[in-house]
Amino acid sequence: MNKETISSLFAAHLLRIKAVKLQPHEPFTWASGWRSPIYCDNRKVNAYPDVRSFVKRELAREILVRYPEAEAIAGVATGAITQGALVADMLQMPFAYVRPKPKDHGMGNQIEGELKAGTKVVVVEDLISTGGSSLKAVEALRAAGIEVLGMVASFTYGFAVAEEAFREAGVVLTTLSDYHHVIAEAVKTGYVSDADVEMLKAWRQDPAGWGV
Repeated sequence: MNKETISSLFAAHLLRIKAVKLQPHEPFTWASGWRSPIYCDNRKVNAYPDVRSFVKRELAREILVRYPEAEAIAGVATGAITQGALVADMLQMPFAYVRPKPKDHGMGNQIEGELKAGTKVVVVEDLISTGGSSLKAVEALRAAGIEVLGMVASFTYGFAVAEEAFREAGVVLTTLSDYHHVIAEAVKTGYVSDADVEMLKAWRQDPAGWGV
């Protein structure tokens, strides 16, 4: 399958299992305080073996094609722990995961598992919004002397602020699907009307100011 087919198919999967909810007229409130007509919960993927296998297979394929020199996989806690572990198992590579911050007890680890300095790692993430938490994981790995080759993720909202953050951090991001494809599939299936599309586009262009 080509990239366009994969993006559309995964978008359709997300809508089918209701991992993505679109409510342009009854917006959600994110933890950041942003008002949003969309909510994506990729953790639901774990409950559906066919979708779970699709994500595992396609993320693993991306890594094999883009990063043949990869030696290990690191998942971003908590959403990408399961996906990262499944991908690492399929590729028969070591796996570790990265916490948002070091533990305040025990060994005080931020990186859980065993990754030696110099190891070539691909980071697995489930969802990219602003990119802040994802890039904190990259910072932690780099601080430990680990070489981050790039990041693969299931879904991105495609915010300009995230694209700029990844560019500044020098991290290449590849995703299976994105906001554009989810909206296209939602229109195709009648989940949202053509009249709602302009509103949904306006939100993505200014998520912080939308609905204020």
